[in-house]
Amino acid sequence: MVKDPICGMEIDEKKAIKLLQDVETYYFCSEACRKKFISGQKTDPHFFDTSGKSIYTCPMHPEIEQNKPGDCPKCGMPLEPKSITDGEEEKNNRELRALLLKFWTGVTFSIPVFLLAMGEMIPGLDLKSIISQKVSNWIQLILATPVVFWAGGIFFVRGWKSILNKSLNMFTLISMGVGTAYVYSAVAVLFPDIFPESLKKHGEIGIYFEAAAVITILVLLGQLLEAKARNRTGHAIKALLGLAAKNAHRLKNGEEEEVAIDDVQKGDLLRVRPGEKIPLDGVLTEGKSTVDESMISGEPIPVVKKEGDIVIGATVNQTGTFVMKTEKIGSETLLSQIVHMVAEAQRSRAPIQKLADQVSGYFVPAVILCAIATFITWSIWGPAPALAYALVNAVAVLIIACPCALGLATPMSIMVGVGRGAQSGILIKNAEAIEKAEKVTHLLIDKTGTLTEGKPKVVSCIAVKGWNDSAFMTLAASLENSSEHPLARAVVDYAKKHNWSLNPVKDFDSVTGGGVKGKVNAKNILLGKKKFIQKAGIDIPEDLKNEASRLHAQAQTVVWVAVDGYMAGLIGIADPIKETTPKAIRALHKMGLKVVMLTGDNQGTAQTIAKELGIDDIRAELEPKDKQDIVKQFKNEEAVVMMAGDGINDAPALAEAQIGVAMGTGTDVAIESAEITLVKGDLNGIVKALYLSRTVMKNIRQNLFFAFIYNTLGVPIAAGVLYPFFGLLLSPIIAGAAMSFSSVSVIGNSLRLRNLKL
Repeated sequence: MVKDPICGMEIDEKKAIKLLQDVETYYFCSEACRKKFISGQKTDPHFFDTSGKSIYTCPMHPEIEQNKPGDCPKCGMPLEPKSITDGEEEKNNRELRALLLKFWTGVTFSIPVFLLAMGEMIPGLDLKSIISQKVSNWIQLILATPVVFWAGGIFFVRGWKSILNKSLNMFTLISMGVGTAYVYSAVAVLFPDIFPESLKKHGEIGIYFEAAAVITILVLLGQLLEAKARNRTGHAIKALLGLAAKNAHRLKNGEEEEVAIDDVQKGDLLRVRPGEKIPLDGVLTEGKSTVDESMISGEPIPVVKKEGDIVIGATVNQTGTFVMKTEKIGSETLLSQIVHMVAEAQRSRAPIQKLADQVSGYFVPAVILCAIATFITWSIWGPAPALAYALVNAVAVLIIACPCALGLATPMSIMVGVGRGAQSGILIKNAEAIEKAEKVTHLLIDKTGTLTEGKPKVVSCIAVKGWNDSAFMTLAASLENSSEHPLARAVVDYAKKHNWSLNPVKDFDSVTGGGVKGKVNAKNILLGKKKFIQKAGIDIPEDLKNEASRLHAQAQTVVWVAVDGYMAGLIGIADPIKETTPKAIRALHKMGLKVVMLTGDNQGTAQTIAKELGIDDIRAELEPKDKQDIVKQFKNEEAVVMMAGDGINDAPALAEAQIGVAMGTGTDVAIESAEITLVKGDLNGIVKALYLSRTVMKNIRQNLFFAFIYNTLGVPIAAGVLYPFFGLLLSPIIAGAAMSFSSVSVIGNSLRLRNLKL
């Protein structure tokens, strides 16, 4: 039995709610008590939800929560806030600036250390003729000290915590390797006489300040890139919040006043004019208009709104003025819910360092045990001076196990791979995306703007006998040129594309929900829906009805055109499939992926497009929350999901998926929510991105092999297993050379990715 630290209740440890914080494990009888404990309060449990305090958690270990920044006691990753506020953003910026300062200062100090240590290997650079070895050693000691202890101090703290928490990770290995190289080198400079002459080269003991400094800078670079990725987490949320209207025109006591959005209450009447953003969610009570809801639905065609229809905050009013009644404010609005979903999904990402940490979990204790065994063995049975031999051989073991190449193995492949992807229009936001993309099993694709071009176009013109395309389309486009209807622009653009001249219109009239009419070249033109034409008493031939049914079956919106009381033809308008889409779908199937289309469009249109492209599964008539739920459903079935989209409505699903892919031609919010952006908005980019990720991950595994093979083979030799048979010892100098050679192998292998053909 354990006791709840808040209410004092005794509870069964197995049934209690656990919280690991500051190395200690706490047990609670209820979620309310746990929240009280985290927030530092012992009063009303609701205080936790309204205090505005940030709760920090680990993306890898969500059970780790605390009310202040810090590092995860299990994996060493910096904890992230659960909610994004201006204060947190400024705090993240300060942390990023601090890392930048440490990194560039470390680079400045490390370059001369590296040149002094390795200068003789660089043609034309002979520093020994200018600076004596003794002076060089002291300069390296002075310059390497701030790099190791100031710039890299955080690694020693995390490494020590990993030991206290009995959770060995990458930082254990880094702190051990850097610390050993530095301490051994410092002792060699300060007390050179304690080392036997047989281990000296030209009267000098080999030092490894350059290894300590360079390892620190490489790992710091990785932390810097990770911090930048974390800092970008809040950008998608900021972009979403920026879409909201800042002010509203409130009607009160018959007068109109401009107020801030925060001052609007439920039930307030708001006036919205053409071109303005709808302030909040509500219902239209007076007037009519068309509203661009593409940011929510993803569909390019604006929606006609009349009295009683629901309007959504942050969407754009287009044609008419109307009055709306506010029904949802603050966190209740659809935009706020999308913000919450994006933030929640972004916190759930796993770091790419997991593989290295898992390897380190076994490698670190093995190396430490080997170094201890080496020291003890040589202390007892080694030749005189036994203690010196024991120290040198133990240090050789630790140095050859130093994670220089391990620190390079992943970042080098990632940096070269990301650069190669950028050359092909594939922008990869963070390293995790490459690791996760390799394992993708399901590709979920938004329709509009991803599979299709995202803009309505005229795709069919059917003229009745006695008319040709140019004749009736010129009349139709001339009439539509005066219309504000969303589809009118597609007709006008089609006429302009064919260089057909538009004529002036007389007696133009727009009939809401029906169509438009007017006179062009003294001809009476009617254009619109079928019912609009029939209501005017115009007879529609049977063959034209059959053509309209065929166009409907092809997911085209049919516009009927009549001239002087007789039908002239039909216009089919649709959102056409991109030319590159069919080839990309076939390639994805060859790669073994199941392709699923998600769309807010109707079932019929979705089925038509899916059949044409050979898509495996479709989910139609979806809202933003539905798309995210479908992603969760596939993830629960152990699928690795890649989501591709371009609209704000796709942002929650993009963030929820293991990999989000945004079209570069889409919205900024979709791009911020995704890990991969295709600059050209071409679906073939997904094929290239998947091939790139698989190649890069294969390259990383090869690098990890190079990082460990020399160390693994060298550790027994460094420990002295060959000494009884051949009198052979691996001095720390040779150990350092092996460590360097493994790094050269890693770099060379990584650079091969530059020639990868995508």
